[in-house]
Amino acid sequence: MHQARKRFGQNFLTDTGIITQLVRSIAPARNDLMVEIGPGQGALTRPLMDELDHLHAVELDRDLIALLQRTLTARRLTLHQADALRFDFTTLVPDAQQRLRVVGNLPYNISTPLMFHLIRQIDVIQDMHFMLQKEMVERLVATPGSSDWGRLSVMIQYHCQADFLFLVPPEAFRPAPKVDSAIVRLTPHATLPHPVADYAVFAALVGQVFTQRRKAIRNGLKSFLSPAEIETAGIDPGLRPEQLSLADFAALGNAAAARINDTKP
Repeated sequence: MHQARKRFGQNFLTDTGIITQLVRSIAPARNDLMVEIGPGQGALTRPLMDELDHLHAVELDRDLIALLQRTLTARRLTLHQADALRFDFTTLVPDAQQRLRVVGNLPYNISTPLMFHLIRQIDVIQDMHFMLQKEMVERLVATPGSSDWGRLSVMIQYHCQADFLFLVPPEAFRPAPKVDSAIVRLTPHATLPHPVADYAVFAALVGQVFTQRRKAIRNGLKSFLSPAEIETAGIDPGLRPEQLSLADFAALGNAAAARINDTKP
């Protein structure tokens, strides 16, 4: 039996009821182009393969790759021995008309950078279903004004609709983690609700302002906008970051981008 490795953040899902509920939530169709990140010992991989003509899986642990190769039908599963944080998911999409469905029980220690890695490839993604630490899912689906609303909420919701599906208790795993987990569905927007003129400026502004989340944005945005410029964008410079909506952040990002362009020689 494979022993879970702490350095890979491995906690293997074993509860068949939770697995069935997750597969129903994903609702795979036969011809879906799907990739599972971190298949582990195949607990979710097997029922997904039952529903799909073919499945891709990205796994870093060589021992688990060997286990999966021994126990699963190779012709219906393509295993990629790779670090998901560096994997080019666009290579799995041979047809410009297709979109990739992404599924994964993500290790807690890489979940945020992995989601940002996937966001950079969002043009080829249809949807994403992830099992994550419950606190992280609460941040992904947070609304302005709540303590969970932060950089992760803004950046993910800029690109995706985020839906909290259901809770997963620690006893559903082996070994049992010390935290509750939850399932989230991320669905890329067909049309961005609040597109920005310069995404790099927007991302930098959001990241900067939440480093001082307890202070008024006039302080957190000093390097981007003056209080007067914040007001001109239609936003009270005395507000704190968690009080701003996605639309507010987009307006501030556009104002900052315009200021940068105006000062260029």
